[in-house]
Amino acid sequence: MRIVVLAGGVGGARFLSGVRAWASTHQAATQQAATQQAATQQAPTPRTVVTAIVNVGDNVTMHGLRICPDLDTVMYTLGGGNDRERGWGRAGESWVVKDELAAYGGTHSWFGLGDRDLATHLVRTRMLAEGRTLSEATAELCRRWRPGIEMLPASDDHFETHVVTPEGTMHFQEWWVRHRGVPEVVRFEFDGAATATAAPGVLAAIADADLVLVGPSNPVVSIGPILAVPGVRDAITKSPARVVGVSGIIGDAPVLGMADRCLRAVGVACSAAGVGGLYGARSSGGLLDGWLVDTVDAGTTVEGLPVRAMPLWMRDDEATAAMVAAAVELAAR
Repeated sequence: MRIVVLAGGVGGARFLSGVRAWASTHQAATQQAATQQAATQQAPTPRTVVTAIVNVGDNVTMHGLRICPDLDTVMYTLGGGNDRERGWGRAGESWVVKDELAAYGGTHSWFGLGDRDLATHLVRTRMLAEGRTLSEATAELCRRWRPGIEMLPASDDHFETHVVTPEGTMHFQEWWVRHRGVPEVVRFEFDGAATATAAPGVLAAIADADLVLVGPSNPVVSIGPILAVPGVRDAITKSPARVVGVSGIIGDAPVLGMADRCLRAVGVACSAAGVGGLYGARSSGGLLDGWLVDTVDAGTTVEGLPVRAMPLWMRDDEATAAMVAAAVELAAR
């Protein structure tokens, strides 16, 4: 079975950890069944393959370094090196360089680069300067972290989410980290979207998938940028794979982050129904074939879209794997 997951941010990383856990269990069950049939059937055991297409809209250059927050959050989380309390960054982090930059009055001192995390950005920036693509750099970094899935940036090209406010335009990181998301949002823009192309392997993974999962990430600034990369949305809508989305909104509030502010900015209700309607049913020109919502949102309806309710709090891999199992069942209907 080939599963593609669109993901970004802390919620996307946690969801992918559960997808990996489900895939491991599914692979073991498939292997056991194949062993039992070995006497009469010698076909190779199908592999369960998970490919994550990760948001690059948060990517930013600071202190001369190319920083890819969502790629790193997924990589650290699946590699067992993330700070579990914060949900992002490295465990056991220290902040000597950040403090020294602040003492010098350095620009972007509001963006916290931890000392351990800094090494990742130094290595990535060096590889990019040598002519390696972001995909190649990501694969090289994953050699250390061994995430257990294939991680693909949505695009290797320049692609950044910018926030247009009444006072001017700023990078998403500045709006969220420096200004805590306070400035009013006129609109979000994806700088570079007009000329970007999907990274190698992205469109092929979608075309070959048996199931595409839209993770419970921010639909505007995590999933939105992935779908804005030319060719990606079209590949999903044309794929023979079933497409199931998982709501990151529970009881009219985001599980994590600032999805409520982002949704308000684009005129969408902060609810499971609102986000489901934003994605839309593929039968009506939208994206999804099924929509998973939490049990508190069991009455949710989205035009043309089958909706299933189940607990969506990702407390651990077991709970998240159950969500994946439900998505697989919903896709099979």
